[in-house]
Amino acid sequence: MKLFVDTWGWLVLADPKDPLHSKTAECYKKFSGKEGRVLTSNFVLAETLTLLFRRRPYTEALRFSLGILQSPFIRVETVTEPRFRKAFELRQRFSDKPKISFTDLSSMALMMELRLTDILTADAHFTQVGLGFRRMPS
Repeated sequence: MKLFVDTWGWLVLADPKDPLHSKTAECYKKFSGKEGRVLTSNFVLAETLTLLFRRRPYTEALRFSLGILQSPFIRVETVTEPRFRKAFELRQRFSDKPKISFTDLSSMALMMELRLTDILTADAHFTQVGLGFRRMPS
């Protein structure tokens, strides 16, 4: 089993005062600890780092960010040009859902390519698109 971590997941994991922190951390622990079981993307991390440094004290945000970037257990997938184009195809396919961010569409493209279903997020878009994604924690 593998888990894709969305921006929401990282931000909740970084904030011990978030009401969903414990439940989210418990879910994350089920997947972490073995190399390659936790995945995210460079687009998700760009979004996460922007928000993390706005919301948390600098030293705390830095420590959490380095933990992600230096972890041997977290695989950061790159949104390459072909993946970007697939995300754009999804943008067109889901024209009735204009509020889905391009970062989320790129995550969906990656997840489809890598055959991932579980995503650490509260974002309902991942289930609304009907591609078989399961939001965690459930």
